[in-house]
Amino acid sequence: MPSGKSELLPRIGVPLASLGTLGVGGAARYFVRADGADDVAAAHRWCSEQGIAWFVLGGGSNVIIADEGFDGLVLQIGILATSIARDSDDTLVTAGAGEGWDALVQTLVARGLGGVECLSGIPGTVGGTPIQNVGAYGQEVANTIERVTVYDCVTHEVQSLGAAECGFAYRMSRFKAEDAGRFVVCDVTFRVRPGAPTCTYADVAAFLKRADVSHPTVSTVRDAVLAIRRSKGMVVDASDPDSRSVGSFFMNPIVTMTDVERVASAAGDRPPCFAMGEERAKIPAAWLIERSGFRKGHVDGAVGISTKHPLALVNRGGATAGDVLRLATAVKRGVADRFGVWLRPEPVFVGFHLNADVEFLTKAQD
Repeated sequence: MPSGKSELLPRIGVPLASLGTLGVGGAARYFVRADGADDVAAAHRWCSEQGIAWFVLGGGSNVIIADEGFDGLVLQIGILATSIARDSDDTLVTAGAGEGWDALVQTLVARGLGGVECLSGIPGTVGGTPIQNVGAYGQEVANTIERVTVYDCVTHEVQSLGAAECGFAYRMSRFKAEDAGRFVVCDVTFRVRPGAPTCTYADVAAFLKRADVSHPTVSTVRDAVLAIRRSKGMVVDASDPDSRSVGSFFMNPIVTMTDVERVASAAGDRPPCFAMGEERAKIPAAWLIERSGFRKGHVDGAVGISTKHPLALVNRGGATAGDVLRLATAVKRGVADRFGVWLRPEPVFVGFHLNADVEFLTKAQD
């Protein structure tokens, strides 16, 4: 569908499994690729006229598609182009939502620009980063986003939202919360600058110490993060079966200090905690999962837990979406039964209708 054209000519019955890093799911009833904001508007208009649902797909690194597929239009965002401009001592980088995220990080690091080096190796596209408020190893995109250009499905207009209008929180934004489904990200502008890298996260600091790096740069920190992520199977690699996943399946829960004490009592060991204000703390979901009996390498038929990291649920070959949900449900229930903590899933569930496992996985703790 060429940019600027109002006519929509979708393909029919397009398989979706190969478009996601997990490799599961059925076909889209209709499918089209958007190369510009005009294409997004045309697709939205077409769906409204036809009275069918749509789903906006980026890099497929954070979605689980139902085995029945999606009975509507799947709009794949392929908006490309990156521009770089100076603003005093800062650099403003605008990237199309379809650009590969890690390729953009690599470009910025090569220029000596900091702020995203710890987000190296994260799969997916630029458009997904503000939705998830992607973060890792002490950084999150909310810290560098200047504005997000979106198509508004309510006003049918393209508009620019400043960072303060995006409702960013831990792994969250207005695009994922109260305004889920309203906006389609078309491009993102980041404000970055030269400077010292972020290397406060324990894993990164330990890696640099072992490598005898006393004066880290954004480049050496990127290399460290990539090495750490590869060791955990978190860098997409066709030769690594542990990377056939959606990355971290569950978010690190933020709990009260009373919850921390209860977890410590149940485990017989105090969990590692990261302060989130005076009365709350973040506990690693991986720690909770392992101490609930789900170890690295756990196998459940065609699915399992990565041999490298307990947060990654992997397709061992020939798995279905139902297989993945079965294991994810068992993990969440196991942690809840042992510690009274309800884990929240990271990925988006697409095409599921009245599915008990999805309802349980997305249900918040009462």
